[in-house]
Amino acid sequence: MRIQPSAMVDRLPTQFFATLVAKTNKAIAAGHDIINLGQGNPDLPTPQHIVEELSEQAKRPVHHKYPPFSGRLELKQAVAHWYKEEFGVELDAEEEVAILFGSKTGLVEICQVLLNPGDVALVPDPGYPDYWSGVAVADGRMVMMPLKAENAFLPDYGQLKPEDLEKAKLMFLNYPNNPTAVNAPVEFFEETIRFARKHEIVVCHDFAYGAISFDGKKPVSFMQVPGAKEVGVEFYTLSKTYNMAGWRVGAMVGNKELVRLVNLIQDHYFVSLFGAVQMAAAKAMTGSQQCVHDLVSVYQSRRDVLFAELHRIGWQAKPSEGSFFSWLPVPEGFTSVEFSDLLLEKAHVVVAPGVGFGPTGEGYVRAALLSSEERLAEAVRRIEKLGLFAR
Repeated sequence: MRIQPSAMVDRLPTQFFATLVAKTNKAIAAGHDIINLGQGNPDLPTPQHIVEELSEQAKRPVHHKYPPFSGRLELKQAVAHWYKEEFGVELDAEEEVAILFGSKTGLVEICQVLLNPGDVALVPDPGYPDYWSGVAVADGRMVMMPLKAENAFLPDYGQLKPEDLEKAKLMFLNYPNNPTAVNAPVEFFEETIRFARKHEIVVCHDFAYGAISFDGKKPVSFMQVPGAKEVGVEFYTLSKTYNMAGWRVGAMVGNKELVRLVNLIQDHYFVSLFGAVQMAAAKAMTGSQQCVHDLVSVYQSRRDVLFAELHRIGWQAKPSEGSFFSWLPVPEGFTSVEFSDLLLEKAHVVVAPGVGFGPTGEGYVRAALLSSEERLAEAVRRIEKLGLFAR
């Protein structure tokens, strides 16, 4: 029997980085010592007190049954508590918080509950490729918003075409930004709210790296800006803040109607997260945040080592402001794919080609701060031997 995939499956974008993973695995299989700076998977373990809470909660028979479909109230209250403590944001735990199987799931779901075929989603370029997946699943149309260095890697709304704005239903933003590693000022979000009101566009702010910012500067939550709840939502995940990537715990907060719609579609997909995981996540968000401060200090130390070494060899790049990534210009004469291939083949260092995050990402590579200071310095020393940079 011939299996005929649905039109939706055929619309899904090609996973650009699958090729990079295959190249990396081939090099590892050949016996090379690979320093992988191309991934976005936290390298440190979940803090022990969170793991212990999961262990204790897993013993409770109440969690061996189906949890509430829309998530446990304790976790919703913990999310609201975290937003109040960190950003002074008041949230109604029952009506303004949706529990997600990681924020990635919610980014796809928001497209499904808002977009009809042909509706436009405004998407940052470069940006997280799973925004594209959500739009494709909903049969929407993407309009890219270029993020360029001359505009501090913020979108320029004045460059969008009127005919695209007429059909636009939602817009994705992401600060601290993956892949450019910049933060956005409050003034940008104020402008965004005015823009969204004018054109009736739902703002979807991906706040995955909301706890990771450097040099003593705190990122701005979209929710802390007056008017944000009227026009949109913010997606948050515990994956980065608490090294809980494999736990798959996230939340969407903000506009009540959008929370209702996402809860509605999840009623048809899921029976929420394992209750013990939810309670451990609540412990993470309401307990001591010293583990988060310690983690940010680790990433800042790694960033400082990496950029000191890069500048030493003549590779000039602006140090990361937030997230656990760095956004590095490619030397003249190379595309981002050619340069990343060269680093893998000759230096055994993996970086992610910028073009994989969108056309405007060409000319850059993304390197993660997810290796030790020693390995980051070793990666730069290997690249130095290629003689591509002048001191």
